[in-house]
Amino acid sequence: MIDGFVKVAAGTPKIRVADCGHNARQAVELMEQAAREGVQVLCLPELCLTGYTCGDLFLQDTLLAGAEQALAYVLAHTAHLEVLTALGMPVVYAGKTYNCAVVIQKGRVLGAVPKGHIPSYGEFYEGRWFTSGDTVQAGSVCVLAGQEAPFTARQVFTCAQGVPGLVVGVELCEDLWAVTPPSAGLAEMGANLILNLSASDEVAGKAGYRRDLVVGQSGRLVCGYVYADAGEGESSTDLVFTGHNLIAENGTLLAQRRFATGLTVSEVDVGRINFERRRMTTFPAAASHKGVSTPFSLTPCQVRLTRTISPTPFVPQGAHSQAERWEEILHIAAQGLRQRLEHTRAKVAVVGLSGGLDSTLAILITARAFDLLGRDRRDIVAVTMPCFGTTRRTRSNAEVLAGELGASFREVDISQAVRCHFADIGQDLDDHSVTFENGQARERTQVLMDLANQLGGLVIGTGDLSELALGWATYNGDHMSMYGVNASIPKTLVRHLVAFVAQDRGGALGQVLQDILDTPVSPELLPPKDGEIAQRTEELVGPYELHDFFLYYAIRWGFSPRKVYRLAVYAMEGRYDPGTLLHWLGSFYRRFFAQQFKRSCLPDGPKVGTLTLSPRGDWRMPSDATAALWLAELEGLERQADGAGQWPATP
Repeated sequence: MIDGFVKVAAGTPKIRVADCGHNARQAVELMEQAAREGVQVLCLPELCLTGYTCGDLFLQDTLLAGAEQALAYVLAHTAHLEVLTALGMPVVYAGKTYNCAVVIQKGRVLGAVPKGHIPSYGEFYEGRWFTSGDTVQAGSVCVLAGQEAPFTARQVFTCAQGVPGLVVGVELCEDLWAVTPPSAGLAEMGANLILNLSASDEVAGKAGYRRDLVVGQSGRLVCGYVYADAGEGESSTDLVFTGHNLIAENGTLLAQRRFATGLTVSEVDVGRINFERRRMTTFPAAASHKGVSTPFSLTPCQVRLTRTISPTPFVPQGAHSQAERWEEILHIAAQGLRQRLEHTRAKVAVVGLSGGLDSTLAILITARAFDLLGRDRRDIVAVTMPCFGTTRRTRSNAEVLAGELGASFREVDISQAVRCHFADIGQDLDDHSVTFENGQARERTQVLMDLANQLGGLVIGTGDLSELALGWATYNGDHMSMYGVNASIPKTLVRHLVAFVAQDRGGALGQVLQDILDTPVSPELLPPKDGEIAQRTEELVGPYELHDFFLYYAIRWGFSPRKVYRLAVYAMEGRYDPGTLLHWLGSFYRRFFAQQFKRSCLPDGPKVGTLTLSPRGDWRMPSDATAALWLAELEGLERQADGAGQWPATP
């Protein structure tokens, strides 16, 4: 499996009710189209070789024989196709008729999966014609189109060659609506891609519920889920079918279509699914002895990506969902701080306010926490500590912000204290080395800590998740606090949260927040040039939007450097060239491994998203771990680029 991706499709043919020959030709056309588009696994609708709405015709030998002849036609005309396909048809076994999914590949019948939950309520009347597959004994074998195949609902299809790690399970329509869907048992057998052959009629409001079921089941089972629905051609005597096809992965909708025939295509990241299952200690180990496992093979290939890969994975998409998410994140962080302030009986909260983004978000969260406690915001002590790199703009914004929030404001000029300290240790003021920078950061932390002691309060940390990942913090300087409210919020998210408050509140507060957003990200530790910020963080460590992207996929999902790079090339197309991406990705890995010692002793802070680097929370890593394996993989990509004369950039 190359990078873990499998191209999948849900197909809806335009059928004719009871015209098995026509329906077989439609199935073949979709299979051929799928193969041309690089699809490796295809799901077609329930009873698509006959039509779902045949009614009492399902009791006719002519229709049943026609279905089997149609299957034989499909097998003969797709023997050259590698795409693994599940299609629906009635199957007669031991004197009863079953509503089945038949899984085929390269002209072979790999297995038949009978539907377990047979609906006979409302508009459904399947119990009149079909028997539940739950009555079939384990180890049963049926004969279809002259081929023997396993006949049981408890079976999975395991890719033994070409795409290792891919295991396919199948259920049919109502099975998903049941109290205990078969897909749960299939997932326990190791299935990480579930196909659902469906004929779900449409009524007002049902599409949203159906979508939620599919997406929810993919999340519950940590799997890919492909749902193929019947559409055009089904009888409209009493019902309408819209071909609502859905593809989901681990709780996320990848693709959907309604009111259309043809293919709905996307890529399921089986590697990501398998990683998450390994990570979750509550997800059971595969138990293949509980059912049948049928092998198949696929040719390994570089799957061309079409699914959406956001360049800002920590940021939700869609204006409506964003506003709700911003409010939720701010409230969660404020609740954490509220609890800490209440527990410690802190008289004040001390915030070092620089006029930059991180400290701005920290004081906004602190203000919310005080509101939750019903306390006067004047007990928030905002402290600005100008020194050699402070500009008039950031100092002014800090004071205005504190005033608009109703916080107390103090200015402690640390320049003389730093000069005395440098004189004590023999540090030349003209030597703008790391000592020059870190000496200021540590002095600021000392001031904040001592003020908190003096006033009986807590120092609120301002460092964010991105800085922790890169180690972009002064050890025992801004690295340290008494409660770090931003600790699980990455830089890209910090910006969006501040922008949300600016727009939501407006007025003078909104104006100062907007100016802070427009200010270059900087620690302001080097003297300004012509009154302007001379030290820009992203020119030194790289763009934060790239590092947040790398952090999300390399750490949250455990992707290899090659895969992270590939996704970055795909997501950042037109914004960064492949060489730039590879350069900063290497920098990310080097810094992440080298700076673990700072993360091993972080102060407490609330988890607000899917990732933190707290040694008590999500991340356990020895400070002496080496990045050799990860960097070697990146070096291999660089050698590949040198050999080809260009950077590897195939998406």
